[in-house]
Amino acid sequence: MPSETPFQINIPDEKLRILRAKLELATFPDELQDIGWRHGAPLADMKRLVERWKNGYDWRKYEKELNQELPMFTRDIDVDGFGALNIHYVHKKSETVDAIPLLFCHGWPGSFIEIRGMLPLLTASSPKHPSFHVVALSLPGFGFSEGAHKPGFGLDQYAEVTHKLMIALGYNEYVTEGGDWGFLITRRMAAKYGGKHVKAWHTNFPMADPPTWKSPLSFLLYLLTPYSAEEKAGLERTAWYRNKSSGYFVEQSTFPQTLAYGFTDSPVALLGWFYEKLVIWTDDYKWTDDEALTWISIYWFSRAGPGAAHRIYSEVSGDFYNLGRTSYPTIPMGASYFPKELLLLPSAWLRRLNNVVIESHHKSGGHFAAYERPEELTEDVRKMFAKGGPAFAVVPGKSGYA
Repeated sequence: MPSETPFQINIPDEKLRILRAKLELATFPDELQDIGWRHGAPLADMKRLVERWKNGYDWRKYEKELNQELPMFTRDIDVDGFGALNIHYVHKKSETVDAIPLLFCHGWPGSFIEIRGMLPLLTASSPKHPSFHVVALSLPGFGFSEGAHKPGFGLDQYAEVTHKLMIALGYNEYVTEGGDWGFLITRRMAAKYGGKHVKAWHTNFPMADPPTWKSPLSFLLYLLTPYSAEEKAGLERTAWYRNKSSGYFVEQSTFPQTLAYGFTDSPVALLGWFYEKLVIWTDDYKWTDDEALTWISIYWFSRAGPGAAHRIYSEVSGDFYNLGRTSYPTIPMGASYFPKELLLLPSAWLRRLNNVVIESHHKSGGHFAAYERPEELTEDVRKMFAKGGPAFAVVPGKSGYA
């Protein structure tokens, strides 16, 4: 088994110089009067962010912080039919010997940085709650992981590389938490490796298909049961996303290469595309300019290039809305519902075909729950695996307690 290599982010000075030179040449479009956010990121915000990125933002400061806070490594992982990919990951062990191995899987437009707030909480040792050994990888093509070099790298391959990373780290049995694409990837892992390796899974992006006539009783209950106020609000949010905020999904699913030219050549194009999502997909999260620029700089400086991460949409998008095509996991599942998530469906739909043992419904929080609400999401995970919880000691010999 290939050994791991300690990793530190160290972007070459030349790449910083090129970024600054490109920002110096930025040309901005005009903007309709009083349009606000209705057409995307406002011009005033973009000009302010570009100016900050160019003059004042200190990448080296935040690079150093990430290196100090996050124990990072790389390791070659062999993927059937695709050869070895060099994978970047965060790996922090708890001081609790019997801590539960937990894989954290991000999505788009996120990265390994999403684990930053949860990492010290999950690994903390206490007699009051379980502790975890945490692994948070950069998915292939994201962050500082190598991307696939040929088409066909689909959901099975993302699940394979992620599972093999855990095995390589000595975690033969483990649990998972994921959102966005991390939901689909950990779901596939739960179905494919569940029982023997994956013992339970938790998500903050609980997606499920509605009942159909193929299950007559469930379909009848679906037709006759009125929605709660929370469910109505969730379906309104879902309709908003599908009608007003999902255009990116179509383009990234069909012609990601076309987008890649703009993202790779223009940091302003990348900034506009991402900043819009960071703002309108959160629950009024107060991004500082430097915080948003660090998030986006990880994509600009990514190993595979700023346009590579979007390929996951063309390779995996068929699985996004067609959950019923694949087998449902049977291992214990936990779900967290945040009111500004993009797809908010009645929890009964999820319970119908999954072994949901615990669910939490929050009053605030959006798409990036691990980053926006790290304390709340950590508490949800702890409750699932705590003493007296529905998945306590689900990993043999790893109770999470000293």
